[in-house]
Amino acid sequence: MGCSSSAVMENQSRRSDRVTSQADELARTPPPFAAIKAAILIQGWYRRYVARMEMRRRYTWSIFQSIEYSGEQDQLQLSHFFTFLMNHYMQPGETGSDWLSHLLTSSGHTGDNPDTEQELGYESINVPDSYTGPRLSFPLTAADANALLKAFKQQQQLHGRYVLQLLHETRKSLKQRPNITHISTCYSKEITVCGDLHGKLDDLMLIFYKNGLPSPEKPYVFNGDFVDRGKNSLEVIMILFAFLLVYPNDMHLNRGNHEDHIVNLRYGFTKEVMQKYKMYGKIILHLVQDVFSWLPLATIIDSKVLVVHGGISDTTDLDLLGSIDRHRFKSALRPQAKASENSNEKSVGDLYLKAQAPKRLDKNGNVGGKPPETSSNSIIDRSSFRKQRPVTSSASSVYSFSRSDSDQDGGREDGVLQRDSNQERVLERSRIEGHNSTPILEVSCLDCEVAFTNDISREEMEWKQIIDVLWSDPRNLTGCIPNSFRGGGCYFGHDVTQCMLKRYDLELLIRSHECKQEGYELCHDGKVITIFSASNYYEEGSNRGAYVKLGPDLVPRFVQYRVSKCTRKLTLQERVSVVEASALKSLREKFYAHKSEVIDAFKQYDKDQTGRISTSQWALAVESVLHLHLPWRTLRSRLVRVNTEGSVDYLSSFEDLQIEQPMKEVQPNLIETMYRHRADLEIIFGMIDKDHSGMISIEEFRQTWRLFSSHLHIDMNDECIDDLARSIDFNKDGSIDFNEFLEAFRLVQKDNQ
Repeated sequence: MGCSSSAVMENQSRRSDRVTSQADELARTPPPFAAIKAAILIQGWYRRYVARMEMRRRYTWSIFQSIEYSGEQDQLQLSHFFTFLMNHYMQPGETGSDWLSHLLTSSGHTGDNPDTEQELGYESINVPDSYTGPRLSFPLTAADANALLKAFKQQQQLHGRYVLQLLHETRKSLKQRPNITHISTCYSKEITVCGDLHGKLDDLMLIFYKNGLPSPEKPYVFNGDFVDRGKNSLEVIMILFAFLLVYPNDMHLNRGNHEDHIVNLRYGFTKEVMQKYKMYGKIILHLVQDVFSWLPLATIIDSKVLVVHGGISDTTDLDLLGSIDRHRFKSALRPQAKASENSNEKSVGDLYLKAQAPKRLDKNGNVGGKPPETSSNSIIDRSSFRKQRPVTSSASSVYSFSRSDSDQDGGREDGVLQRDSNQERVLERSRIEGHNSTPILEVSCLDCEVAFTNDISREEMEWKQIIDVLWSDPRNLTGCIPNSFRGGGCYFGHDVTQCMLKRYDLELLIRSHECKQEGYELCHDGKVITIFSASNYYEEGSNRGAYVKLGPDLVPRFVQYRVSKCTRKLTLQERVSVVEASALKSLREKFYAHKSEVIDAFKQYDKDQTGRISTSQWALAVESVLHLHLPWRTLRSRLVRVNTEGSVDYLSSFEDLQIEQPMKEVQPNLIETMYRHRADLEIIFGMIDKDHSGMISIEEFRQTWRLFSSHLHIDMNDECIDDLARSIDFNKDGSIDFNEFLEAFRLVQKDNQ
């Protein structure tokens, strides 16, 4: 700290001397030129100040996006793990052990179960006289929708009976709608298209305040991702569904990638519903899951503007998309399981998996045996479980290129924009390499790499159509490659956009799915518009929200806004500082989650064990572990201590952080592993916890952790797992309060203890 403070004081002294000399020179300048010179000096200072703020703003944005996409990769990997178990360890007619059966069926398709449908009835639920919230009468009127808006603004809660009835009526309405909705500006002056809301009720209220409530004169298209992340997701969809029922011809909803019950497990919507409706929460979630599966997949305005949540791919076929039975795909994260399969028509990959299954998991859920060997020239896709896509460029190969680029270009990482150029170069190299790859389909789960033939069924083609329109992103490249950073969908280039528009005689593609600092962005020569309506998405002041209005001329007009709870407008420096602090906190947590791996990477460069390495070595080591593609040189001073010689004290990254309630009897590397995967564990144990009491048995914990540790390739013996289970059982009653356990895994500053 002393060396660092001395360096800062020296820099301040130099700056002060420079300002003094400039002031002396200005004093000697003749009066006519003094004002001009002063203006030039002030302009120079201001430009440097704005440049510094812009640099901080850009690397903050890069941190947030990289961590967000990393979380989506983890979610897809977990979903693929569930899919693997369901397809190959829970065969039709088999029950398996109780804990495994519950784990797999908890994420199943409850909407297809007649018993579940009967369970969802609302008629028998009585609303007590003491209830003071809004009372809805069906069919809904505009007055009912307005009353709902007013009640939610006053933070009132809608009774569970009305929630269920509203969901029932919404499902009836959505069942009558096609996969692709066609609307026109002929009946109104303009149509408003809104992007992701993510449970931000204040943003929805502000849109209606600025633009007007939905009506025949004010038609809306809401382009998916209504839920998750924000704290008012249920209220948001209740309002949208209410106006959908009141104005079915003027309120249009597209499905987003977060209208998916598996995604909801990680990003908060499931937990929100269970906390707000403890008695009816499970029933509400089952019905919401079914409603989401009936949401249309796209909207076309005036036969010229295509509106989808994510994007397109080089194989997107609107005719096929329009003919899909969308309700079958409750989750877009995995292909729909086949209802029946002829035992004489098993694929080579299926037979291979069944041959390996007894070695990997016994009837009690214990994992044993060695993973099957694969050929050295296999292309393994670690982040995409897709039988239907000919994987010409896998996610793992993209990452290997990325690490290579990081090694080669580590010395050129000073620019904040280096990440974007590196990413585009990685994607382009991946695409080129893909043309020379073997045209087979491969999948990786639990160390089982399986090659499938190119015989793609219609069912798999349909699933591909859905996942591409929900998960894809545009990029400045040519062609179409797997979306490796998200782990699902694809990156589509300007040529793919041009071909799509020309093929269907379209002029414009409007999509959402990506947070933009200004709320919107144009790319592909203005033919692709990204619209994002959740302001302050990452942190207060991180981004604006926006919506776009289209009239008969189809010229887009953008309206920006930012919800603020402060009456005083924050300065640029205050906004940047708040957002930057939040981003750096998230990044430090990411560091801590990979502490052992990061330190091992540092020590590879520190042969003499001095605790110091060069800046280039530090940047390369961090990127080799975290794979976040960030400007590490720029971030160095914010994350680690640098001495006067310019070398990095790499252990200083972890000096101020610790787990809030350290468990001394548990091995440190196990604590780190639990912290790193606490989000996945919360999902799994939430699925095991049938009554959502927050309590699970120690045996369920042991069995699930054994299976999950094999999925994560963690070498852990039963003794370690038992020690961990005993340490979590705080009151020694044979069960685990998992909510309390998760709360214990919080990073805090040591000086705050």
